Amino acid sequence: MTDEPLDPDGRTLSVIVPVFDERNTVVEVLRRMRRVELPVNLEIVVVDDGSTDGTSQILTALEDSTVQVVRHPTNLGKGAAIRTGLDHVRGDFVLIQDGDLEYDPEDWPRLLRPILRGRTDVVYGSRFNGEGGTMAASDWVGNRFLSLVTNLLYNTSLSDMECGYKLFTRKVLDEITIESDRFDFEPEITAKVLRRGYRIYEVPVSYSGRPASEGRKFDWPDRARALATLVRYRWGKVR
Repeated sequence: MTDEPLDPDGRTLSVIVPVFDERNTVVEVLRRMRRVELPVNLEIVVVDDGSTDGTSQILTALEDSTVQVVRHPTNLGKGAAIRTGLDHVRGDFVLIQDGDLEYDPEDWPRLLRPILRGRTDVVYGSRFNGEGGTMAASDWVGNRFLSLVTNLLYNTSLSDMECGYKLFTRKVLDEITIESDRFDFEPEITAKVLRRGYRIYEVPVSYSGRPASEGRKFDWPDRARALATLVRYRWGKVR
C-alpha cells in the first residue's frame, strides 16, 4: 500500500460511537480517537445508550467542541444508537467506532484511503487480515460462517461482514433506512448496501477481542438474528 498524497478538500469524517456501560474503556477510546492524525476534519458523536454504570457522568466531563454526547434514557441497542447518531452527524464520511478497546482508531487513515481516492463508497475493516489474533475460536467460526452466508446470498467476497469498523460516504447512508435496533444492524446495513449495488472494499484492521466477563455483549443469539436478517433482506423489500 503506497502513501501517495490525499486530496480531501476540507471534508469531514463523522465518527458515531455507540456506548453502553463502558466506563472502564470510554476515556481511553476517546483519548486515542483525538490523537489520530487525519487528512480530514473530525467530528465525534457519542451516543450513550442508557448506561447505568457511571458512563454518562464520565462523558459529561469529556464533551467538548469535537465530541458531542447524545443520550438515550434507556438501553435501545446498537442499531438504535447508530440511527440517533446519524441524526446528529454532519460529515461527508461516517464511521462506526465501538466504545470499547477492541478496535484501534489508528486504523482510521487506512479505512479512509480507498474512499478519498475515489475507489469506493463503502469500506469495511477485516479482522482476519490484520494484526491481533485474540479472537476466541467460537467467535472465529461464527464470524466466518456469517461472512460465508453473506457471500453466498449476495454474490460478494467479504472476509469479515461482522467487523465493527464500517465506513460510508454520507450519500450511501442517505439512500438507506436502518430498521434494526440491536446488533442485527451489521447484517442489515451490509445487505442493503449490496442490494443497492455498492461494492464493499475491505482493508485489514487490528483487533484485540475481549471476553464476555470484560463487557463483550455480542453472543450466539445475536448471530442467529444476524443469519435471519441476512436471509430476510436478500429477498424482502428494501426501504
